Amino acid sequence: MSPILSAASPVSAVSAVSAVAAAPSAQALAHFERAFAFETDCWDVHDAFARGVADFVLLDVRSHELHARGHVPGAVSLPHGKITEGKMAAYPKDTLFVVYCAGPHCNGAHRGAIRLAKLGRPVKLMIGGLTGWIDEGFEVRHGAQSMR
Repeated sequence: MSPILSAASPVSAVSAVSAVAAAPSAQALAHFERAFAFETDCWDVHDAFARGVADFVLLDVRSHELHARGHVPGAVSLPHGKITEGKMAAYPKDTLFVVYCAGPHCNGAHRGAIRLAKLGRPVKLMIGGLTGWIDEGFEVRHGAQSMR
């Protein structure tokens, strides 16, 4: 018997996990493969920078103040509310942008991604944000803002 359940505890035959059936394998495959068109992760961004093949612009879409407190080396500070056609004019139309914010508890990266998509710009979200970057043990740069 589970240490959490006692003889007096009712045992449910279905958990909250399995209460909604998993998608058929073909649908799950399509869903998870499609996710890569919308997101990347901290490891892949770090690897691209380390190998010198960053074929994207990494945007820290938090405030300039938060960026100065700590950011991914090589990230451009551009708060999501400041993403405009005028600011994006400095980049070729086919530039891929990767956005990040504080982490999974923050929706700033989603806001930035929406603004870029509305401007017709290719965009992916770096899942995990700065929290994920730190969790991976990667360097965090402090101080001077890197803005283009």
